Amino acid sequence: MSEETATERFVEVSLDKRGVSCTAKLLTDRAPITCAAVWDALPLGGDVYHAKYARNEIYALLEPFAPQEPPLENPTITPIPGDLCYFTFTETQLVTSSYGYEADAKHQGRKTVVDLALFYERNNLLINGDAGWVPGIVWGSVVDGLDRMADACQDLWRAGAIGETLSFRRA
Repeated sequence: MSEETATERFVEVSLDKRGVSCTAKLLTDRAPITCAAVWDALPLGGDVYHAKYARNEIYALLEPFAPQEPPLENPTITPIPGDLCYFTFTETQLVTSSYGYEADAKHQGRKTVVDLALFYERNNLLINGDAGWVPGIVWGSVVDGLDRMADACQDLWRAGAIGETLSFRRA
């Protein structure tokens, strides 16, 4: 086994209620600080949301888990299918009623929220009408099961996300 292979790390990304998952490789060479923060905090998960603005994205909003928020390493505003992205938002960025979870953000009294996202199809653009460009950190790439996950994400978009969770675990 080569040294590079020995250091490869993988996560399982799941829509738990639907029983669908995919496997992603951590991009430790491109986003080492973010990958270490996520890896050390696994397992992670929460209620799933489907994006309104970025298009083909599902995500969970989590309490901060890194000792210090990662810098903007390996950034993108145009994620591709299979990208796992990390975003940090303040409570004031999430209270606009158009997002649909302002009550949750206020109720939980969060000062910072981490958004872990999976992009499952192409033609995504990380721009928000309220804030402008929203670059994310690409910290992982799906290497198996994206087709199954994309089908489940389309079902989530059409059938709804209530009662569904998005989970990240070591694979």
